[in-house]
Amino acid sequence: MKPVIYIAIPAMDEADYLPRTMAALFSQEADCSMHVYVCVNQPEDYWLSQPDICESNRRTMEYLRKLGDYRPGQPSAERTEIDCRRHHADCRVILIDRSSRGRGWQGRQYGVGMARKTLFEAIVKTASPDDLIVSLDADTHIATGYLQSLIGSFRARPTAMALAVPYYHPLGLGNDRAILHYEIYMRCYHLNMLRIGSPYAFTALGSALVFPCRSYCRVGGMTPAKSGEDFYLLQKFCKHGEVLHWNGQCVYPSARLSTRVGFGTGPALIKGNRGDWHSYPVYPPALFDEVRRAYELLPELFRHDIRQPFLDFLAAQFKETSPWQPLRENFKDLPHFVRAFHEKADALRILQFLKQQLMTATPPSASEAVSLESPTRICDSEARFCESDARALDENLKVFARHFAPLLDGQTVPKLVTEFHHARLEEAAIELLVQIREQLFQMEMAARRQASGQVSR
Repeated sequence: MKPVIYIAIPAMDEADYLPRTMAALFSQEADCSMHVYVCVNQPEDYWLSQPDICESNRRTMEYLRKLGDYRPGQPSAERTEIDCRRHHADCRVILIDRSSRGRGWQGRQYGVGMARKTLFEAIVKTASPDDLIVSLDADTHIATGYLQSLIGSFRARPTAMALAVPYYHPLGLGNDRAILHYEIYMRCYHLNMLRIGSPYAFTALGSALVFPCRSYCRVGGMTPAKSGEDFYLLQKFCKHGEVLHWNGQCVYPSARLSTRVGFGTGPALIKGNRGDWHSYPVYPPALFDEVRRAYELLPELFRHDIRQPFLDFLAAQFKETSPWQPLRENFKDLPHFVRAFHEKADALRILQFLKQQLMTATPPSASEAVSLESPTRICDSEARFCESDARALDENLKVFARHFAPLLDGQTVPKLVTEFHHARLEEAAIELLVQIREQLFQMEMAARRQASGQVSR
């Protein structure tokens, strides 16, 4: 019996992008049945405030309905099934309309998180436990063997909770410097988390997440958020079992500007083009070393409390003098204590620690703290931050050269970049940023392969 793959695509203002993604899906060479769920969505009040997005969504739905014979639901229903066998031998599209008048999101429940939750929960109502849900974006490209590569990954590890798929942003949309900066930020974070052996070593991208239906049900589904929903869902998966890092093919998300979500690629590029990278800093490797040191101290922490920066931060966050004594009482052996520790010291807590430590290390000057109204003070603050970013990248390149370079094939990265001499990332030539991004990508792929027990080829 053929496996069934369910592709979940939220779509808002995607009329110009979804057809290319659908063409990539129709070209898939995979031994599976393919059901593509698309939730065209927007807040209801966009009919007054954002009519251009409403028109784009109308065109998206018209495009989908023209893909094949369709069977609309009841007059009050929001679901339409479209037979797409003329495009792909075994494919149907299910259109979920949360865009037409009267069907848009109401109140505070809206955004890409709500759209993904709507898609996932529509899928699990009909899918079998082992069927795969492929979370994708409407402007993401995939190669012809992508779905088959996912099938292979889960056949090799059938008990895995999820797969965080490797990614690579194509260049050429006029935002090359910003997307390279953003990827350098993401890959430095991920490589450091892999380096210290964190169970939360993942990059959260909604277009690069795959999981069996049973996993979604086991973690109790997802909590909708206007953005960041992929981060919290992956964190849930990590707490319940194995999350795979390696897949033979990548996804290629778009590097377009977007304000549709509160944070993520689109907003990062908009801020980055203005020179604002405060939300996406390159963290110094020494901060991750503090987290690793806490991991190394867990056998001692199992016996008694310890003072250590990450542990002290956690105690302050939990507002407890000793958050570890209840764990010692409830988990009588070290392996269970360690697992309980990681439940508390999760990906969110690590990220909060990194941000707090970075702010403490580079506090604003007294004049900057008084007021941010002065353009001069804003420029001073930005300059100090950008210099800190550049220093952190220099430190990361040195650490990664020692730790990950031995995993690389010598032909993959012919000339290893081990230092960053510029005072700001913005001063570096695009060619250098391309070289650094490629090097970090190859290191990350090698580290993902190693973490998943794959032999490098």
